Amino acid sequence: MQLTVTGKQVEVGNALRSHVESALETLIGKYFGTAIEAHASFAREAHLIRAEISLHVGRGIVINGHASASDHYLAFDAAAERLAKQLRRYKRRLRDHHGKAHAPAERAEAEGAEMARSFILAPVDEEEDADEGAAPDGASPVVIAEMSTELPRLTVGEAVMRMDLADAPVLLFRNRTHGEINLVYRRGDGNIGWIDPAFEAGSGSSRPDALPHGRR
Repeated sequence: MQLTVTGKQVEVGNALRSHVESALETLIGKYFGTAIEAHASFAREAHLIRAEISLHVGRGIVINGHASASDHYLAFDAAAERLAKQLRRYKRRLRDHHGKAHAPAERAEAEGAEMARSFILAPVDEEEDADEGAAPDGASPVVIAEMSTELPRLTVGEAVMRMDLADAPVLLFRNRTHGEINLVYRRGDGNIGWIDPAFEAGSGSSRPDALPHGRR
């Protein structure tokens, strides 16, 4: 496993690096046996230290966790516990995925993976916009970065799992059931939203049975 430990405005010494490596090896070994790569970062956040952990454990499976505390060790241990809680929730499904990660069928699927273009847009300066007047209709926003991203083919349950593990606010995917683009996202009330343009009420073709109870 490739491990990197970085610090922003904080010093990361050998003792902390060893603690991170030992803890992550134990965590990964318990659930997977191995991982592709792991990254831990530390940054000062007012009077606290914020620790962020990212684990890449298999194709399309990235697990993120973070926490803040009064020192590096407490922050990291709290973030690691959050990761462990997420892993326990999806333990069986993750092990099944990890066990198939290098199977010939999955390699073939990977070679034909669908790719999409992802953009980062510059924020709108409200004061400048007010001074100069609204932009003309149809004016394009300023693109400051462009990259390729994989559009996975998943069930709704798998999409929710990946979004949870990545601690992401939204996940775009192609629904394996009918092949259309779908989106799952975190609602303000704590539930999970699911947008499926292919769903037709009463058709039974794309019913929300795959979502865990209470998360629709």
